[in-house]
Amino acid sequence: MVRKLKHTDIGDIPVDWELQTFDETFRVLSNNTLSRENLNNRGGAVRNIHYGDILTKFPEVLNCKEEIPYVNELSLLSSSTQLLQDGDIVIADTAEDETVGKVTEVQNLGDSKLVAGLHTIPCRVKKGDFAPGWLGYYMNSNLFHNQILPYITGIKVSSISKGAISETLILVPPFDEQEKIVQSLNEVQLLMTAETKVVNKMKFVKNGCLSKMFPQKDATVPEMRLPGFTEAWEQRKFSDVGTVAMCKRIFKDQTSDEGEVPFYKIGTFGGAPDAYITRELFEEYKKTYQYPSKGDILISASGSIGRTIEYTGEDEYFQDSNIVWLKHGENLDNSFLKVLYSIVEWSCEGSTIKRLYNDNFLKTEFMLPKIDEQIKIGKYFRKLDHLITLHQCKCDKYSNIKKGMMSDLLTGKIRLV
Repeated sequence: MVRKLKHTDIGDIPVDWELQTFDETFRVLSNNTLSRENLNNRGGAVRNIHYGDILTKFPEVLNCKEEIPYVNELSLLSSSTQLLQDGDIVIADTAEDETVGKVTEVQNLGDSKLVAGLHTIPCRVKKGDFAPGWLGYYMNSNLFHNQILPYITGIKVSSISKGAISETLILVPPFDEQEKIVQSLNEVQLLMTAETKVVNKMKFVKNGCLSKMFPQKDATVPEMRLPGFTEAWEQRKFSDVGTVAMCKRIFKDQTSDEGEVPFYKIGTFGGAPDAYITRELFEEYKKTYQYPSKGDILISASGSIGRTIEYTGEDEYFQDSNIVWLKHGENLDNSFLKVLYSIVEWSCEGSTIKRLYNDNFLKTEFMLPKIDEQIKIGKYFRKLDHLITLHQCKCDKYSNIKKGMMSDLLTGKIRLV
């Protein structure tokens, strides 16, 4: 059956779907201006939606039975602050990028009291029949967010105003179709949420192991050890066990946007390359100058200090001085070294580390066990990291499925009725 479409300002949509403006759909509620320091996760009488949680933590549809911060003291709330209810939507009106405008829809509130906080625009429906969850999903879709983009202001900090978005368009399919779309998206969201909880739990376990399986300050043995090891760890500096190595400098005119061998700079380290060098140059430099061996742990020495990747032996080249590795002998295990990098306190001057110089690298102190224990610890954390990656990949897969479904279902490209 051919589905009839009509052309609108936001593109072609099914003929039986309606559009109404933001201003027609919502009335704006009052929020508060409480900062994060006025909130807690322990308990209280009223909970608060902080814009930072909308941007980084809360899903499109917020199940209010999940953890939401509490207001420290009721006296902090002004008399004009309005309580939220199921079906209200809360927009983050400030962000450091184009995620500004992200929305969460309040659901499953029960008897709890909830308010909207700093840098939010809380709204309540005044016109339209919306299935629970529809607005949360639609207003986080590209179809709606692309309407907001022209109204974003600011350079370092992006923001939107309720007045500026008053003429954006809200899509209103028939109620039963909204319900089916929301149900389908909720099913995928549940899978994502389950995997995310597993990932977070395993990261929590890993952090606990890191704190207990490495000696604390002034101690020579860790609180928790793998079976079979009793000897004290020894204090060392990186200069005791190796030297800092790096690739030969590559100049801009030696790179291209396309090519045979990826060239990783600090900005693309651990991600996708945006520059390449010729095979001829790669082979010459690999043969003549320092180059990592398979299994070496590459570490970022500028920007976000201490990010690591394991060199897998692929043909690729790395930016000198910004990406380095420790050239060492058989008395140091690379898997252990990768774990060590994640907890070591680098010997650098100043409160904000901008660069890890070779001298700072080499004079940094750490505790080192015998090689057999290093290997066991390295294998233990490698298995943990593998499990975390496995579940994160599942989460990413569900996220991509959900994005595709939102693109198709929220535009009427695929109909469920």
